[in-house]
Amino acid sequence: MKSLLDALQDGRLVELSVTDKDKALENLALLVEAIPDIGTQMDIVRDVKEREAQANTGIGGGVAIPHVRTAREGELLCAVGWSPQGIDYGAPDGKKVHLLIMYYVPDSRRPLYFREVSGLAKAMKRTESIEAFAGIEDIQTVRHKLLDWVALAIDEAVPDAKARMIKLEVRQAAAVPAGAEAEKARPAAAIVPFRILADESRRFLVLSQDAKLIAALERPGEIERLLAAGEGADVEGYKVALFSTTVFALNRTVYEGMAVRVSA
Repeated sequence: MKSLLDALQDGRLVELSVTDKDKALENLALLVEAIPDIGTQMDIVRDVKEREAQANTGIGGGVAIPHVRTAREGELLCAVGWSPQGIDYGAPDGKKVHLLIMYYVPDSRRPLYFREVSGLAKAMKRTESIEAFAGIEDIQTVRHKLLDWVALAIDEAVPDAKARMIKLEVRQAAAVPAGAEAEKARPAAAIVPFRILADESRRFLVLSQDAKLIAALERPGEIERLLAAGEGADVEGYKVALFSTTVFALNRTVYEGMAVRVSA
């Protein structure tokens, strides 16, 4: 659920003032297109509309998950649009769509995309209908409900120990307002994302914005201990968990994780 959580933290949840399906898709696609990691190599608006013409992405219950795929490398990314009035989407159940979650899906991230969508579907079944979003008057309430979905999906997707770890980030996200205020609050956040790069000789390089975390993880034997622990470990003032592993050519591996800073 990292891509949805990132979208909520980074301000990519917007209210859609239009009720026309094509206009709603265009507005949300432009938001995806503006994500710096994507760059200017793709016409997201065109690609999303072409894929939608091939198959309706409404999944019922007032939710649609339009998406665009690419052969380029990159991360799974998304943006979220909320329509209080509802959009005539042509969904299979005939209901208006109030929530659009638009995904940018690199081919290498398709398994992650399928897991996230599956987790969302299970979270929907465990909560009230998404049509309740139609009566909400402010976008922050929508944001909190979506964070509840993330927490439920995490329960379904990962072991208990790792779920508790990741849900700390969900609670942190709920406490941080969107927009300019979020930028002011962000430095105080205790959640630190990181990556570990490993070559075929099992030499490790840690990438993070937190120099103390890098130093702690790169101590001799520390990463091996973390990998052996599987569900997370304590590392010099941090609680650390890994949540994805990607193997590349020449036996090179990228581990993605997050750390909760528990002491200064």
